[in-house]
Amino acid sequence: MTATATVHDRLTTLADPTRGRILLALDQQELTVGELCAVLSLPQSTVSRHLRVLADDNWLVTRQEGTSRYYSRNAALEPGAERLWSVVADDLKVGASHGHDMARLRDVITQRRAKSRDFFASSAGTWDELREELFGGAVGGGALLGLLDERWVVGDLGCGSGHLAALLSPFVQRVVGVDASASMLERANARLAGTGNTEFRIGELESLPIGAGELDAAVLSLVLHHAADPGRVTAEAHRALKPGGRLLIVDLVPHEVTEYRERMGHVWLGFSENQVTGWLRGAGFSSVKVIPLAMDPGAKAPGLFVAKGIRTDC
Repeated sequence: MTATATVHDRLTTLADPTRGRILLALDQQELTVGELCAVLSLPQSTVSRHLRVLADDNWLVTRQEGTSRYYSRNAALEPGAERLWSVVADDLKVGASHGHDMARLRDVITQRRAKSRDFFASSAGTWDELREELFGGAVGGGALLGLLDERWVVGDLGCGSGHLAALLSPFVQRVVGVDASASMLERANARLAGTGNTEFRIGELESLPIGAGELDAAVLSLVLHHAADPGRVTAEAHRALKPGGRLLIVDLVPHEVTEYRERMGHVWLGFSENQVTGWLRGAGFSSVKVIPLAMDPGAKAPGLFVAKGIRTDC
């Protein structure tokens, strides 16, 4: 359908409540066809048929990643379409199926996280060696960490076995590490025992066990590709930072190494500059910058990028 479509043109598409349920789910989370089937408890043939209708009417945005196609609701339609959707959505939210759909959606997101968590729970003892094999010395920063302000409290979000926390600790006032894996945190605590300025907390990146404005800076190093909802992760990091606080992200550029999904529970096959910039700006960061890193000669994994943003609100 053309961009000049009228509200009347779109009534037929939204008249079917199943298509409305699909859009409500996609308003909350980007999903594959299989995940939509689980959320709506409908067969794939039915979901695919309704997706085709929605796509033809420009209600969807799609993204291909490896062999998977992800769908989200197109939030850039004309004002009339948005007003129509607002009315339909409000009506559907009081329907009997909405609560069940949202409960199943939460289950789908939990299952996404489970694969990553299972990998880390079983790999705590060998993670450092695997990390070095894949990424070489590109992660960490080495002597450049001496540029950090020694008065800072820095959050190592998704700290794993404490590799980065150990590098940060000598240069800052305190390091707060957060990870969802008890096995990883056990290893991190053993590694940094006696440092006196490191603290590790168990928790999810989407709901950090960190107070608002507790951190001067935060780092997400090679963890965002494991997150079910990177936008929510960056929003949580923004909440945990003081005004003027900085977030640093190190992660993979887009790649096609699909075995990482099964081998290490990757949810995302890297990120584009536009994706990362969108999440950071959407979370409220300013001075956003995304820069590819030079490939380490010994690294076997795809290339990396570094991204940064500053919380400038008061």
